[in-house]
Amino acid sequence: MADNGGIFRCPPYSMTKSKTPVGCPCGGPALAACCGPFLDGAAVPPSAEQLMRSRYTAYTLRNEAYLLSTWHASTRPAEQIIDPKEQLQWLGLEVKSGLRLRQRKAEAKLDEDFVEFVARCRTGGRGQRLHEISRFLREPDAAGTPRWFYVDGEFPE
Repeated sequence: MADNGGIFRCPPYSMTKSKTPVGCPCGGPALAACCGPFLDGAAVPPSAEQLMRSRYTAYTLRNEAYLLSTWHASTRPAEQIIDPKEQLQWLGLEVKSGLRLRQRKAEAKLDEDFVEFVARCRTGGRGQRLHEISRFLREPDAAGTPRWFYVDGEFPE
């Protein structure tokens, strides 16, 4: 699997004309009712898809601590992953069907899942898109609680 390092170098979230955030950056309801509890540590994402959405939200909010804590230890980068000088505006997230991916991967295991998504961004005034199939593993965390971790991803053609 080609690893992009899990670092979104592309696609803040939908804004109204008054620059007030509309819903959660991942496309869900208000942040407090969607990804907020995961980013605050009050809850653990129950699925690989919800972890992927919360990681996208963490990128939009530049929450590097959350990104690192949800990254599998075997692939977690040692270097800084968010450049504070980078002018990056996240524009939106589209999650492709996780079910379709699981059906294609007949060998799928209960503690492994894949999520396909497209994230859009603007950097340097130019629009870009990141299309990735991310791989996640469910394992016990340091406290022994089973949770999902981002492992790696590949870019489909």
